[in-house]
Amino acid sequence: MGTEQTVAVQTCMKSTRIFLADDHAILREGLKHILNTLPGCEVVGEAGDGQQALEQIEQLKPDIAVMDISMPVLTGIEVTRRVRRYYPDIKVIILSRHDNEEYVYQLLQYGVHGYIVKEEAGDDLIRAVEAVLQGETYLSPRIAKKVVSDFRAGGRTARQGPISEQFSVLTNREREVLKLIAEGLSNEEVARALWISPRTAKVHRANIMKKLDVHKVADLVKYAIKAGLVEA
Repeated sequence: MGTEQTVAVQTCMKSTRIFLADDHAILREGLKHILNTLPGCEVVGEAGDGQQALEQIEQLKPDIAVMDISMPVLTGIEVTRRVRRYYPDIKVIILSRHDNEEYVYQLLQYGVHGYIVKEEAGDDLIRAVEAVLQGETYLSPRIAKKVVSDFRAGGRTARQGPISEQFSVLTNREREVLKLIAEGLSNEEVARALWISPRTAKVHRANIMKKLDVHKVADLVKYAIKAGLVEA
C-alpha cells in the first residue's frame, strides 16, 4: 500500500504542469483539451486577461505558460517580460495572431521558448511543448521562414540603432499609443489602457503613421523597437 502511494506521488511530480492564458474562452477550451491529451501533461490553470494570468502564474509556478499576446488589462508581452525576469525557470510559449517577425525578435529577446501562430495552433502547440520539454525552442514554420528570410536579407542586427529623428515629432501621448500598438493592442485595447475613446486612439494611430510616413502596423512595430519604446 505504501509503495503504491510512493509511486503515485513520484508520477505526479514528474508531470508537466501547463498554464494557459488567452482571452477567447472557446479557443482556450480547445487548447486545454489538446494539452490535457499529451502524455504526462496537465493544464493546472487558465486565465482570460493578463493581470489574472500573472497572478495565477506567480501562485501556481507552472513548468510551461502558453501565452496569448493580445489580452486585456496586461498584454501577453508584458506578462511574458515579468515572468521571464522573475521566474526564469518557467518556459513560455507564445500564442499569437501576429506573424510579424518583429514580435518574434522582441519576445525571443525576453527568452521565450516558442512562438505559434493561432491559425496553426493545433499540431504546432503539441510540437512546441515537445520541443520545450527537450530543451529546444520552437517557431511555427511560417514564423521560422520569415525569420530566416530576414536574416538572409541582412535586415536584422543584434540591436537596432539609436532613436530616429522622426520620433522627435511625436507627442508623449503618441509615443504611449505607439508603444501599446507595438505590444499588440487593438484601437479598442489602446483606448481602454489610456482611458481615451476608441475614436481618439484611431486618430492617434493615423497621426503617428502620417508623421513617421509608414502605412502598416508591422512598420510601426519596427519603429517602436528601434526607438526603444518597447524594452527587451
